[in-house]
Amino acid sequence: MARHLARLVAFGRRQAGTFAFLWRRSLQLRVTISTLAMSSAVVFVLGMVLQYQIVDRLLVIKEDAALEATKGAARVVSDELVGVNPGSDAVESRLNSALNRLVSSAPNDPSAARSAAGAFEPVLASDGADLAPTERHSAGPYADVPADLRNFVQGGKLTHEIYTVNRGADRTTFLMVGMPVANVGGQGLQLYMLFPLTAEQQTVSLVQNILIVGGVVLLLLLAGIANLVTRQVVRPVRGAAEAAGRFADGELDERLPVMGEDDLAKLALSYNLMAESIQGQIRQLEEFGTLQRRFTSDVSHELRTPLTTVRMAADVLHASRGQFPPGLSRSTELLVDELDRFETLLADLLEISRLDAGVEELVTDEVDVRPIVRRAVESVRGIAENTGSEIILDLPDVEVTAEVESRRVERILRNLVANAIDHGAGQPVTVRLGFDDEALAVTVRDRGVGLRPGEADLVFNRFWRADPSRNRHTGGTGLGLAISLEDARLHGGGLDAWGEPGNGACFRLTLPRRQGVGYHRSPLALPGEPDTVVFEPVTLTPEPAPGNGSTEHVRRADHEEVR
Repeated sequence: MARHLARLVAFGRRQAGTFAFLWRRSLQLRVTISTLAMSSAVVFVLGMVLQYQIVDRLLVIKEDAALEATKGAARVVSDELVGVNPGSDAVESRLNSALNRLVSSAPNDPSAARSAAGAFEPVLASDGADLAPTERHSAGPYADVPADLRNFVQGGKLTHEIYTVNRGADRTTFLMVGMPVANVGGQGLQLYMLFPLTAEQQTVSLVQNILIVGGVVLLLLLAGIANLVTRQVVRPVRGAAEAAGRFADGELDERLPVMGEDDLAKLALSYNLMAESIQGQIRQLEEFGTLQRRFTSDVSHELRTPLTTVRMAADVLHASRGQFPPGLSRSTELLVDELDRFETLLADLLEISRLDAGVEELVTDEVDVRPIVRRAVESVRGIAENTGSEIILDLPDVEVTAEVESRRVERILRNLVANAIDHGAGQPVTVRLGFDDEALAVTVRDRGVGLRPGEADLVFNRFWRADPSRNRHTGGTGLGLAISLEDARLHGGGLDAWGEPGNGACFRLTLPRRQGVGYHRSPLALPGEPDTVVFEPVTLTPEPAPGNGSTEHVRRADHEEVR
């Protein structure tokens, strides 16, 4: 029983959840159900009022007719029982004779009141508290008359009462009218007329059924009408929502049909005007973006020729700097350093313009990512030595293969490590590689100045710097992280950042291991996130290369997922 009850409760919850979901999502359903609920209340109240009015009217007509019929019957009984001695033994026979005359004369009575009152059962009784038991007589079903009605009639009053009588297995409701009969031997004699209300009850039952059926039909009609009317309003709104969704997906030519001059037509017209305005602005922005990318590309290309000439002259001067005075020799070295930075800036500008134009193509090979990580670290080893930062590598001891373009991945990692060294304040920089069946991830963690709240979303903006007054150690151009983000997206991956003031920063590169196959989560977590993969370390530290300035920790490939 408990198991069935639990299943029933679970089923009810599911149905309630489904209904709640539909209630939130469908305006048409809400309007239809609300209309149905309010209409049900109105129909219920109206039905109760109509039923009350019909029943009350039936009873009033029945009571009026019953009273008139009882008065006529009293006159007949009075004439029939003239001269009867209540104390004689023949009184009961005279009473029965009077009842028979009432019953036999009823079908032939032309009285409208008798006809409207319907069938009846007469009762005659000579009863009262002042009569001896031998003087009390009755004819007809006197036992069915309630005591309170008897008391009123014995007191000389004309009264009536609705009373239900049990006769075996049947229950019959009567309208009982009682009145005293005058001029009967000077003794008290009462006449009771029992009018059955069976016909009225059948009429009320029929009215109730008609009201119920009519109410249900009316509610169904109202629900259908409300659904139809609501649909006429909701369908254009749904069409507008679908059109807006397609417009948001890039179909800028999407418009709504304008039919008529009503409010929905005004809505469609306003939407079309808004869409045209937005489309014009988007196209204008696209044109500006195209002009900007073309300008950047053209300027970069145009600067290459004079830069090549200046580079050749600077190399000649740099090669002969030993013959120059110390001040001039230092100027030559600064000239070469700035030319190197200028060439890097031009290369980054050309790369970012190609990425913006969408002309870059990804050429992937299935390679082991660990050598790419090592090459990226090796390329910035000199910068790490100058700043005193130690680079700690944390790599698996098995191949981590993936379909990537080695050049782009190496550039991403080189930019991340160089950025960590530049902001690491001479503290160690940790580079960690993790993987699972779907993706691989590389995190670069420094313990330098960190990022203030909100800056993690800005670090990938072009030419953005957390502190413009701080000197760079790497001579970066301000485009490295922006290019890295585009390279990661080109692989179908992502680049995330985390940082806290005084606690350093952490950048995470996540790439799918198979192109065209997405991943659900990154194998490595940023600080503050729950770990998704835990590796089991071993004590294996290879001997670093001379002058490397970095330490490599090797980890086992066996790991377990934390569910």
